[in-house]
Amino acid sequence: MALEVVMTPGADGSFAMIPGPRGGGDGLAEIVAAGGLHNYQLRLHAEYGPVVRFPLPGAATAVSVADPVLLEATAKIDERPDKLFEFLAPLQESGNLQTIPAAEHTPWRRALLSVLAGRRSHEAHFEQFVTLARGLADRWADAAAQSPIALQQDLSALSLRMICEYALGRGAASPEQADRIVSAFEDVLTEQLARLYQVELPGTEEDRAFRAQEALAYLRAVVDDVLAAHEAGPQPADHSDLIAAMAVAGQSPARIRDTVLMTMMAAHHTTGVAVSWTLYLLAQHPEVAERVTEELASVLGDRPAPDYADLKDLPYLSMVLKESMRLYPPGPYGAREATEELRLGEYTVPAGTTIFYPIWAVHLNPEYWPQPEVFRPERFAADEAAERPRLAYIPFGVGPRSCEGAALAMVEAELTLAVLLQRFRFELAADHPVVPIERFVLWAADDIWMNLTSRSSPAQS
Repeated sequence: MALEVVMTPGADGSFAMIPGPRGGGDGLAEIVAAGGLHNYQLRLHAEYGPVVRFPLPGAATAVSVADPVLLEATAKIDERPDKLFEFLAPLQESGNLQTIPAAEHTPWRRALLSVLAGRRSHEAHFEQFVTLARGLADRWADAAAQSPIALQQDLSALSLRMICEYALGRGAASPEQADRIVSAFEDVLTEQLARLYQVELPGTEEDRAFRAQEALAYLRAVVDDVLAAHEAGPQPADHSDLIAAMAVAGQSPARIRDTVLMTMMAAHHTTGVAVSWTLYLLAQHPEVAERVTEELASVLGDRPAPDYADLKDLPYLSMVLKESMRLYPPGPYGAREATEELRLGEYTVPAGTTIFYPIWAVHLNPEYWPQPEVFRPERFAADEAAERPRLAYIPFGVGPRSCEGAALAMVEAELTLAVLLQRFRFELAADHPVVPIERFVLWAADDIWMNLTSRSSPAQS
């Protein structure tokens, strides 16, 4: 890429020079050629430095920031660029939840956090999460002797069943229903992302559109059925499920339904892939896996799964998960819209600029992560973590538009890892390449296939 100096007006009438790639167009061809926006961002920052101006479909002007110190200037922004999140609009009838104005977003977010970030709510659902995780381990034990296991497929379905139980408040989805919900989300998102990035797909446009509409209708019907049952039945006294919390906050039925769908979509993708990438890394670093299992044995003894209170006593497991999400962040990027002029180091960007968060590039910034490609969980020991800027690690985003389900995702992921690592050793299937791709989250192109070996398992009672 050739260097182009882009002149951006500063508040004092001077000009800041922001480097970036030369050429016209919206950047789509370059993104496709790089193998996705996540790869494109890594290349841009490797060539041009921590602040880059670049063309982005749906944004007239985009500035990407890979330095955690400079990101602080953006941390309070509560607006997202409408065009970049248009592909999610078909899932929603009450306004795009990803781009609703700040005044409307704040009370909605507060209602979500009252459940998704609440310890009382986590504890209320934890036993059911354990049952679901152990059920997956049992199925894997039965299937492992016949063939390798597809991690992402099974772990995404597990995460979806967990979030169904959590969000819907009427028990987890059946395995058959969870599989159909996963498939329906894939149909909707594949069609919308293909339109966004102008990707050619098999079949006619009419057939794909029809399939996506059928899938969306099914998803809405699932949630509508639960909403009807919820209204007719007794309400939990502590409002520990998402529907109850949204109703108490005065949200409309349409907004509640949209919120449930968006929560289910985000949670089943992100948590499932986070656990998958963690197991992928542990399979390549057996010494780290053994240290994790030793910690589990010392805390759990013969118990097959942790209690909620045990999670705080598993610091190395937490470090391993965090280091995995540094190397393979489930959501590899995010975006905000500057609501006022911003100063980013030596650069000034005007209001209205799309501020792009290249999360993967931030996590691989060698200034803050020495040997950034190396898997080393000790980076997250308290003493090392204290030496880094707070925004050097942002797997759940930044500021008031960061992921409301971050705390819940960590609980689900740590529990799932604890159950599975107690039960199995993981070895990558031979001759199966693992290639990260962008598919709403950082996915493995053909899944991550593993051979499983049973450990001397804890009591299965």
